[in-house]
Amino acid sequence: MNKNSHVRSNVELHVPEYWESAKIELMKRDRILRKLIPQFGDLYLLGRDDPFTTLTRSIIAQQISGTSANVLWEKYLTVCPKSNPAEVISAGKERLLDAGLSKRKTDYILDLAGHFKDGRVHVDNWVDMSDEAVISELIQIRGISRWTAEMFLIFNLLRPNILPLDDVGLVSGISKNYFSCEPVSRIDIREVAANWEPWRTVATWYMWRSLDEKNSLT
Repeated sequence: MNKNSHVRSNVELHVPEYWESAKIELMKRDRILRKLIPQFGDLYLLGRDDPFTTLTRSIIAQQISGTSANVLWEKYLTVCPKSNPAEVISAGKERLLDAGLSKRKTDYILDLAGHFKDGRVHVDNWVDMSDEAVISELIQIRGISRWTAEMFLIFNLLRPNILPLDDVGLVSGISKNYFSCEPVSRIDIREVAANWEPWRTVATWYMWRSLDEKNSLT
């Protein structure tokens, strides 16, 4: 998942309504965030409003850099400009492969489209389901890991308290800002993040931002 605040997309983007109040609360509690948050001014997470597109983009971005993910996403949009299940199924395997997607990612996206088309996922219920319930449903789909499901909760459902323990950016951000770049364990991450609740999504986003070279506390 590309975690930049402003990314070209073919879907409407939304700002989490809790963002400003969360920033204020986090700066009161956490001395690192008190210094870090003001560096990014009015930047904020932008959530995507289309579940299928959000999950497709997450699959495309798996195991590649943000830059490569953006390039591959643009190629995908040349084949599926509306990025909806019917369009993906109509495009078929060969056209998706021709757009530069790997065989595995092509299979994953087609499987995702099938789940949506056949109603095997309860999209309309997700907004009322708990974080863990949504994750449990999503990880039944091929190519959707817990990390991918957590990115969906952050970027589509705009859940405020997600802590993606397997996210490399979060691990690196906590290591950089709280442990002088020393390795950190899951226990370390949980201890730091305990001070962030119930706004762990917001703090995680600032950990991602802190990895931008031009914005450093050191």
